[in-house]
Amino acid sequence: MNMLIDCIDDFLNESEYVSVLQYCVKAPYTYGETDNADTPPTGMVSSIEENNLIYRIFENKIKEKISLVSDLKIYRMYINCFSPGENPYYHIDGKNGITCLYYVNPDFDVNDGGETQFIIDKKQGMNIFPVPNRMCFFDANITHRATSFRNMHRFTIAIKLR
Repeated sequence: MNMLIDCIDDFLNESEYVSVLQYCVKAPYTYGETDNADTPPTGMVSSIEENNLIYRIFENKIKEKISLVSDLKIYRMYINCFSPGENPYYHIDGKNGITCLYYVNPDFDVNDGGETQFIIDKKQGMNIFPVPNRMCFFDANITHRATSFRNMHRFTIAIKLR
């Protein structure tokens, strides 16, 4: 089975990146996203509406840099925020479509965690490290989960297309 998991580093220019980072730190959050019907909520979320400058930045950059989504439409965009030590659940984002995850945190050390973990088959997995200003995109039906950082909040912009 072919599964799409790919990344683009330096996705935004420096001023766009700084704007997104500042927005994520100051955004209003509500408690939790439920990944599965049988699991409790984890983390905090903040919706990004279509009239928001951050929404437009990502909408334009995705169309410019990820050609395979040219025929797809964004149906949801939000910030995921996980506190240090949280333990989110594995889940899928849908039966079809593409999920994009943009890593916001300005610092990354492999020992601090924060990666996205994918289950490729029942015997192996794959991790994508949360390199600042990296956009990871993948088939929405791939089982995955976030991991929290050891000592800071983890901010990720989630963009879902179909």
